[in-house]
Amino acid sequence: MDADSLLLSLELASGSGQGLSPDRRASLLTSLMLVKRDYRYDRVLFWGRILGLVADYYIAQGLSEDQLAPRKTLYSLNCTEWSLLPPATEEMVAQSSVVKGRFMGDPSYEYEHTELQKVNEGDKVFEEEIVVQIKEETRLVSVIDQIDKAVAIIPRGALFKTPFGPTHVNRTFEGLSLSEAKKLSSYFHFREPVELKNKTLLEKADLDPSLDFMDSLEHDIPKGSWSIQMERGNALVVLRSLLWPGLTFYHAPRTKHYGYIYVGTGEKNMDLPFML
Repeated sequence: MDADSLLLSLELASGSGQGLSPDRRASLLTSLMLVKRDYRYDRVLFWGRILGLVADYYIAQGLSEDQLAPRKTLYSLNCTEWSLLPPATEEMVAQSSVVKGRFMGDPSYEYEHTELQKVNEGDKVFEEEIVVQIKEETRLVSVIDQIDKAVAIIPRGALFKTPFGPTHVNRTFEGLSLSEAKKLSSYFHFREPVELKNKTLLEKADLDPSLDFMDSLEHDIPKGSWSIQMERGNALVVLRSLLWPGLTFYHAPRTKHYGYIYVGTGEKNMDLPFML
């Protein structure tokens, strides 16, 4: 959700029971404004909160003028002091995939994971136990990256791609119509396209290259991983992810108000295919 309209955005997303205390709201309003000024971001998004056992991580993201350029991620434990996180790498994601359970809430905390490694001694092969230590900060980076790639979404038309390549905010976007807002095909993944490149020219024939340049939600696997609900007498459409419980997207049809927030434990619902 955009930090410039934080209070309204939190109000629209409050139907899922995800709110912040008045003092946290006040701290976020001022600190995110300073983050935007000091780091010279074009936009700052309040990404959400990952719940820990000792403390919670408040996450924000800074965007450059090109909206699909890699986003800079920051975290805070008190909503006032922000620390920049390193970009996620494949090695980080692979390392932290073995860690299960809740976050602690301490970035310097180290998880211990035991791995079996084969050791050759002459003709004999032994299996040796090696303890690998994984920092919680590394796990935090990889979980945010996975959530961004899987369930960060925007409505169709909110961004447009210029013929020269960069993607900008569409200033003429006036929201989806009520009938369009109820369809999964009206929402896109907020990242570089993956599935779009595999489409045939015939499938791309009806697409507008300036608007339909990202992957649509209608072909997400597993099918049925999104729940769409109309709230406030059809004045608000809410999408909730069943794959990453805690991700809520909201959009008020025929208005510019949209955004998403994640408030959860940072754990993926691995049982979803068996629950559908």
